[in-house]
Amino acid sequence: MTLNIGPQHPVTHGTLRIVAKLDGEQVIAAEPLAGYMHRGYEKLTEVRTYPQVTTLVNRIDWLGSFANEVPFILAAEQLMEVEAPERAQWIRTILFEMSRLGHMIMFLGDMGVQVGGLTAIFYAFRDREFVLNQIEAVTGGRFHPNFDRIGGLLDDLPKGWIAETKQAMEKVRSFCDEMDDLLLGNEIFQERTRGIGVIPPDVALQYGLSGANARASGIDWDIRRDNNVGLVYDKLDWKVWTHPDGDSFARYWVRLQETREATRMIDQLCDGIPSGPIMAKVPRIIKVPAGEAYVATENPLGEMGYHIVSKGDLMPFRVKIRSASFNNVSIAPWLLRGVYVPDIVSIMASLYFILGDIDK
Repeated sequence: MTLNIGPQHPVTHGTLRIVAKLDGEQVIAAEPLAGYMHRGYEKLTEVRTYPQVTTLVNRIDWLGSFANEVPFILAAEQLMEVEAPERAQWIRTILFEMSRLGHMIMFLGDMGVQVGGLTAIFYAFRDREFVLNQIEAVTGGRFHPNFDRIGGLLDDLPKGWIAETKQAMEKVRSFCDEMDDLLLGNEIFQERTRGIGVIPPDVALQYGLSGANARASGIDWDIRRDNNVGLVYDKLDWKVWTHPDGDSFARYWVRLQETREATRMIDQLCDGIPSGPIMAKVPRIIKVPAGEAYVATENPLGEMGYHIVSKGDLMPFRVKIRSASFNNVSIAPWLLRGVYVPDIVSIMASLYFILGDIDK
């Protein structure tokens, strides 16, 4: 029997179709079919000026918002040999981690829905607002900030923002405690996720998994610690979380710990943010010198990088975007072989991907 899941289905997180061939209740083969919403970002960037590209790439991973902008801006700054002032680097790091929080809160609630627990997603929608309110207070946008600039940031933090942000972090930590009780401690959740969709570390590396999916397979790699460019993670006291099991439960557990860790990072950043300007001196008309640069950052879904080729014009000559979701879904045929039909849902949900990030 052939079972079509999607292209419109809650577990597909967008327009993705999964064609599963079954023998009774067991999957003997599964193939994800993407491409329903091809958006052509790489070609579109070649007909936009560098400042215009920031607006465009905001939308690749629509939950990642500000985090999408940062690696592109860092790559352009590398080509121009420009460095943002220290205060701008700290604010960038705060907003980058707040993007992670907005993203991960949705995952932590949505995973409950995928295994039959509806309550968690309502808590997620409720508490994500505290994070989005703070992002909006600085940038004016909740989903598409367009706030990063080559050489710094559009504007400084508003008065009272730091105190309000620290209060918001307390609320996010309370949300994490609720998810601990509601889901991780729930017997049904554990039955649906423990030992399901196990990815050994060598297979994770073969499929190019990164971020929490790789760390949940015991791979101790985080770009923020191991290959950081342009952000101030080296000034913070924080921990990289890993889990040895590699199953759906481990992927949820790692993301929950990373959400808590991000709130603690933001607290430290708010306490230590230096004074000073938020923009370096850059020409009014941005013209990037000829050359090539690749910069990747540890985005909420995993490694996201931009390879920019410049010929010294107002627009990039070529841009290649590396986003995490394509790798996250590429492992599905290997991972779904031999599992039972209900496990397709929990496995796909735990891999976590955004279709805009795949169909870029």
